[in-house]
Amino acid sequence: MSRLPTPITRPAPRTPARSGRRRGRREAATAWVFVLPSVLVILGLSVVPVLWSLLLSFQYSDLLTPSAWVGLDNYRQLADDPQFAQAVRNTLEYTALYVPLSIGLGLALALILNRRIRFTGLYRTLLFVPFVVSAAAQGVLFSFILDPEFGAANSLLHHLGVSPQGFLSDPAQALLVLVGISLWSGTGFCVVIYLAALQDVPRELTEAATLDGAERRHVLRHVTLPTIGPVSVFLLLWQTISALQVFDLVYVTTKGGPLGSTTVIVYFVWEQAFRNFTAGYGAAAAYVLGVALLVAAAALRLVRRRGARRIEGATS
Repeated sequence: MSRLPTPITRPAPRTPARSGRRRGRREAATAWVFVLPSVLVILGLSVVPVLWSLLLSFQYSDLLTPSAWVGLDNYRQLADDPQFAQAVRNTLEYTALYVPLSIGLGLALALILNRRIRFTGLYRTLLFVPFVVSAAAQGVLFSFILDPEFGAANSLLHHLGVSPQGFLSDPAQALLVLVGISLWSGTGFCVVIYLAALQDVPRELTEAATLDGAERRHVLRHVTLPTIGPVSVFLLLWQTISALQVFDLVYVTTKGGPLGSTTVIVYFVWEQAFRNFTAGYGAAAAYVLGVALLVAAAALRLVRRRGARRIEGATS
């Protein structure tokens, strides 16, 4: 048989190196044209204010007259300020109460709603709606409900034969009441996150544990909770940061009172900077809070890594 002639093909033209570099530069320039507005916004609204406030924390400034460099005097004054110490105690107490209660209630409600019950979609919606409501609206709402003279809460207690309570006007109750208001709104977020995590738990594991004779509480302890462990760490970090940064609810309801019992760190920063006009002192307090947030995030991340290593070691 005769062989067919080999077709003649024209070789592809070689792109010079210089033209390739030019094309790459054009593409990079085009990309920067699209990215530059976002970069400017990020620099203008985050990076520049952070650096400016860092410099401000080493100065005496009232935001009106020229500032004066004072070095570490603002931080030394914070160490001896009883009002700042009270704000730190209030913030830590608020965080210690709010974070575990919100996560625990969220997990319990998520386990209940993860079952096949009637109107489960309605229950999930009702639990999540308070999280959508802004903190300012929550504060206004509960300020009316918990008013010591005309509020609905004391009216209900009167019908139950209980003496009226001070609620937000009582130094012994105000911070606990704020924790309760925050739980009303923050628990719904934990419920939604845990529901999503529970639906990703492999059924094979739970069915195998059930067939082996494990009770429901054992399945929860040895199968469900370890599986959703990363989600719990995320919620712990998220709720801790949210608690340390609480401000809106305090500003609308108590404004740090009564007698400073609800003054938290962020409200202390706002009060020093915009009420007392000691912006440098307020910036120093803000950086103390920032360092505390970084330490908390690093500690939780370290705990998460150790937990992941232990799980890998157990499985291997």
